[in-house]
Amino acid sequence: MSSTLPPFRLDGRVAWVTGSSRGLGRAIAETLAAAGAKTVVNCFASREQGEAVVAAIKAAGGEAMLVAGDATDEAEVDRMATEIEAVFGPVDILVANATPFQPMKKLEEYTWAEHESMLEAFIKSPFILTKRLAPSMKARKRGRIINITSEVYHISMPAFSAYVAAKGGQIGWSRSMSNELAPDGITVNTVAPGWIPVERHDKVPEEDKAGYLATIPLGRWGKPSDVANAVAYFASEEAGFVTGQTLIVSGGRTPW
Repeated sequence: MSSTLPPFRLDGRVAWVTGSSRGLGRAIAETLAAAGAKTVVNCFASREQGEAVVAAIKAAGGEAMLVAGDATDEAEVDRMATEIEAVFGPVDILVANATPFQPMKKLEEYTWAEHESMLEAFIKSPFILTKRLAPSMKARKRGRIINITSEVYHISMPAFSAYVAAKGGQIGWSRSMSNELAPDGITVNTVAPGWIPVERHDKVPEEDKAGYLATIPLGRWGKPSDVANAVAYFASEEAGFVTGQTLIVSGGRTPW
């Protein structure tokens, strides 16, 4: 894909970030907006938080709109996509970031319903989002799909098998899609963060945090902006020849 955009700019592009009312999703939305994208903030549990992100983006000089809905429900995804297209036009960049509660349990304690909740979030949601948006991307021969996965798959983390399995499936699905959609000018990549504390980790014991920090070779915590900048790279024209890849953002902690 050729472009006259300045390096690493997203001016004129429409970016939809699911799960972007807080945490990593908020940082991703704000970073893409700062790069010039018309950014769609997607909330589910708290419309108030979503509106706050939109307001912050606009206050910084960016363009943003809010869609509220469940990114794991096909009818809701279609409704939200239609709302986006009516205001901003077709989506160029999809960032599948929404995540539910992630139970950590041993095999004997897990229920299949808990496994299904992970599969819904990390395999079903990217599938129905991509299926809805791909026809327009194919017609324009341009698109970026970026799935937010996790280092847990690469380190085979124990007592977290439902999440690890779903993230592994998400990576596998993304690789398959990268080959399937490449002829249409659509790239599909994944960003796999290490543990980057955000609001939902406020109650994690300090000794647990200290133990993890000691394992990071770069010697510091990752920041939401570290993940957001990796996403912005995959969203850019400069990454047009990069597809089917996983970029692990863990400060060197992940062995491969």
